[in-house]
Amino acid sequence: MTPTDMKKVLKTIGYTLGGLVILLIIACLLIRFAFKEQVIAYINKQQKKEYVELLRNATPYTTHTTQYHFVYRQDTLRAKQIRDFFRLDTLLTDSAATTWEKTLTLAKFVASNIPHANQTKYPQKSNAIDLWKYTREVEPAFNCRLHSILLHELLLSENIINRFVTCLPADTLDTDCHVVNLVWLPEQNKWAMIDSDQQAWLGTPEGIPLSLEEMRERYIADAPMVIHPLFGKGQDFNHGYYCSYWAKNLYWFICWEETGYDKETLPITGRSIILVPPGFTDPNAKKEDIHTTDAKRFWAAPDSEAVLNLSCDDLG
Repeated sequence: MTPTDMKKVLKTIGYTLGGLVILLIIACLLIRFAFKEQVIAYINKQQKKEYVELLRNATPYTTHTTQYHFVYRQDTLRAKQIRDFFRLDTLLTDSAATTWEKTLTLAKFVASNIPHANQTKYPQKSNAIDLWKYTREVEPAFNCRLHSILLHELLLSENIINRFVTCLPADTLDTDCHVVNLVWLPEQNKWAMIDSDQQAWLGTPEGIPLSLEEMRERYIADAPMVIHPLFGKGQDFNHGYYCSYWAKNLYWFICWEETGYDKETLPITGRSIILVPPGFTDPNAKKEDIHTTDAKRFWAAPDSEAVLNLSCDDLG
């Protein structure tokens, strides 16, 4: 091959490689911009499949005899202070509203006034009034845990029994968990999940709100669920991401044995109850915390001794 022929071959190879590079760049741009939503949807779908498989492969729950008792502590003085501060009488104007309707109203109030963000400075006082002041004086938004604490106290001030529950993934090194409120609906004799941070709730196709227990069971059984954005169909909401996110964070759960006002204002006292599949352990649990594999007890209805009331006279 003559030098001239060699130059022609090299030039051809150069043009070919250059064309391939250009095609690759065009393909990347198309994926990034033209097909971005389709790619993200595909990734969310694949991740959901992996997370659901982890739930299905988890060891089934078993009965457990460890002693604990969920308590929902009420305080009539604090309840009145919160109702007056937030003027809840102007929000909850329908005296005939159900517990779920009141819950949705309060969740929308929190969601519409406080966006989600990972705050840079953690508030010193974690109660409804001080968290509200924090968003007006320090940072305008905060994370799901603080959302749930604020909503917990608003609900409690309206005598709505609820817990804020930490929902975690199978990977204990994954710190991206989620915290939501679990509300007791006496009219339906069931728990229901409400998420003011991500602004949504999940229900059956018939519109019945689902609990965290029911959500987990439906993922495992591949049963239908409907995501309801708090602000309706006009809300900008990523259904695929939210569906995958919940599949990830239903592997195990933590909540306080006793809830109430200022539950996570320092100094924090009390023990956590941790629901796990058999053989799984929370690596960060304190020695006083309780591990249980008994889902039936963990998600049981509040009993007659679960609500402790303090009156103004009791406070002195």
